[in-house]
Amino acid sequence: MQVGEIVEDFTLQNQDGKAVQLSDYKRSPVVLFFYPRADTPGCTLESCGFRDAFESFQKAGIVVLGISRDTVKAQKKFKDKYELPYDLLADPEMVLIKRYGLLKDKTMYGKPVTGVERTTYVIGADIGKGQRLLHVFPKVTPAGHAEEVFALLKTGGKS
Repeated sequence: MQVGEIVEDFTLQNQDGKAVQLSDYKRSPVVLFFYPRADTPGCTLESCGFRDAFESFQKAGIVVLGISRDTVKAQKKFKDKYELPYDLLADPEMVLIKRYGLLKDKTMYGKPVTGVERTTYVIGADIGKGQRLLHVFPKVTPAGHAEEVFALLKTGGKS
């Protein structure tokens, strides 16, 4: 998926088992941040960063959605534990993760593993032509990422 392309709609369950579609938020910019696993150190740091900056996103009319391959139950536990004010979407079958090409070979503790690459997509509001991809943050560093995303959106969503 390239910047400027229309983003294909999707449906995933949130932490409460409710179906959520990208098109549910077509009137707002959307931040989709993909993280490897709920309640791990980097994912917690990143998710809490979005929590702490959430009021700014909300006031600006920007939707924040976290996505991982965790189950609905694991997403619920993670959301409740850290009081995350936005939806966490469960992709245990990795349908969206694979569609976005985020399943990557990595090294963890010196061993090769396949996992989700921490990546954030900024999607624009639908202005009659579909929701377009505005920006991609690949290989995200969790610390300070929410502020980085908000700063980009304050400039209109383009780098």
